[in-house]
Amino acid sequence: MGAIVNGLKQFDSSEAVARQLRRDTILMLQRSKTSHIGSCLSMADALAVLYRDVLKLNPRDPRWPERDIFMQSKGHAAAILYACLARYGYLDAAELGRFCQDGARLGGHVTTHSCPGVELSVGSLGHALSVAAGVALGAKRKRCTQRVFVILSDGECDEGSNWEAALFAAHHCLSNLCVVVDYNRIQSFGAVAEVLRLEPLAAKWRDFGWDAIEIDGHDHKALHEAFARLGKEAKPLCVVARTLKGRGASQMENALLWHYRSPTKEEAEAALDELGGRSCEADLWTL
Repeated sequence: MGAIVNGLKQFDSSEAVARQLRRDTILMLQRSKTSHIGSCLSMADALAVLYRDVLKLNPRDPRWPERDIFMQSKGHAAAILYACLARYGYLDAAELGRFCQDGARLGGHVTTHSCPGVELSVGSLGHALSVAAGVALGAKRKRCTQRVFVILSDGECDEGSNWEAALFAAHHCLSNLCVVVDYNRIQSFGAVAEVLRLEPLAAKWRDFGWDAIEIDGHDHKALHEAFARLGKEAKPLCVVARTLKGRGASQMENALLWHYRSPTKEEAEAALDELGGRSCEADLWTL
C-alpha cells in the first residue's frame, strides 16, 4: 500500500477545515436548491476533527482492511459529508457542483454507490448504529485495530433501534465503537424537547453501559479530547455534542426554518461573507 494521503492536512487546523466544509455546503445547497443546511452546519466541527485528525483512512484504497469505519447515520446531511470526502481526496471536487442534479452521482441522502469512502447507505434514521455495532464486534473478534465511528442526529435518538444497538454494544464491551450525537436540539418538525424529550441524554447512555461525555460540539479542543477517550475503558464511547443548528451562518442559527429550506443566492452570499468565503459566482470546485 502506498503512502496515505489526507487532503485535509493541507489546512492549518481542524477549525479551518470546518470553515471550508461550511462554505462548500452552502454553495452546494444553494446551487442545487435542496435542503438540510442547518443539519449540515451543526455537525461540521465534529466531521472536520474526525476526518483531519482522528480517522485512519486511505483514499487511494477505500476498502483498505485496516481502515477505520465512519458511518453518517443522519444521511439527510449528505452534502457536508460529500464535501469532506472531496477535500480528503476520495472524490473529484467538480462533482460537488452537480450535487442533487439530474443524472449526477451525488444524491440527497448518503449512499454507497455514489462515492468511495461511504460505508453505508442511509435514508431512514435509526439503522447505522446497529450496523456499526456489528462491524465493531467483528473487528474485536478478529483482533484487528479497526475502530468504528457513527454520527447520529438527536431526533434520531427517538428511534428504539438505537437503544437496542446501545445495549448490544455495551454487552459486548465494544471499546472500539464511538457514537457522536449531534445535539442541535431541533428536528424536522420542532424542538427535540417538544417532540420527544431526551434529557438527561448523556446519563441515559451511561445507564446503558457506555462511557458518555457531554461537550460543546463546536469546541475543537473538547472534540479532540473526547475522541482520545475511545478505547481507554472496556466500553463503547458516546460523545453528546451540544451544537447549534445552522452554526456559522447567523441568519440560519437555531431556526427550525432551515431544516428544509434552501438558501437564496442573497442568503448564501451573506453566509459566505461571514465564513470568509467567495461568492456564489466563484468556481469553488477546483482544489
